[in-house]
Amino acid sequence: MFSVIIVPDGCRGPEEQYRLEPGHTLRFGRTAPAGGGLTLSHPAVACAAGEITATGAFWTLTNFSPDQTYIVENPQGAGEHIRVAPGRADAPVPFEFARVRLCAEESRPGCGFDVLAPRHDYLAAGSGTGPPASAPGTGAGETADWLFDPFPRPYPLDHTCRYFLVLTALCEPALHSGDPAAPVPDLTELADRLRPVWPKVTVADIAWNIDYLRLKLRLHTPDRGRSVRESLVRFALRFDLVHEGHLTALGGQLV
Repeated sequence: MFSVIIVPDGCRGPEEQYRLEPGHTLRFGRTAPAGGGLTLSHPAVACAAGEITATGAFWTLTNFSPDQTYIVENPQGAGEHIRVAPGRADAPVPFEFARVRLCAEESRPGCGFDVLAPRHDYLAAGSGTGPPASAPGTGAGETADWLFDPFPRPYPLDHTCRYFLVLTALCEPALHSGDPAAPVPDLTELADRLRPVWPKVTVADIAWNIDYLRLKLRLHTPDRGRSVRESLVRFALRFDLVHEGHLTALGGQLV
């Protein structure tokens, strides 16, 4: 399963994205890297700028530039970011959503790209409670109470992310009425519903998160006559990804 998706500026669809499986790399720069890679046309980007490596449920960034510091931002956070110094190798990035900026004080398209890391790995409960098998202090003769599950969950959703707020608001009418066929809110209605907990939300934000949910849940093209929003609601309710207890998130209580 792919664990990292690189989305260039101006990307028009999945065919223009780069998808990496664990252990795979993608080089980027102003000139096409040998063997293929991401080309960035901005004149301030180095010819050989850097490299992304997918590492399980996260990714690392290597900065080939001798004098440029790269910024990796969390666009869904509260200003969280990391700096990758010139020459830094394999800097781990902890964000599920990230914007990589290669040029200081430059926000025009072509000077960066987005990286998505939708894969989540979890600990699998064993016979009791305790530390992971690799935790310091675990004796050689002890039986680990928790085992690491190397396989990602089929539908990994982070309940603290904004995309989950959007999915919950989509499902709210069906959960309240008990009718899976209840009308699904449109983009404007979703923005209005989420504004108390997400004051700066826009219709474009809603559309972006719906597109990300479709990608993250690996939904195919909706059936004829059904929108992506309706398909997401049907899918989420069918697999119990959203239930009534999650509706508290719409009141500002992320669970």
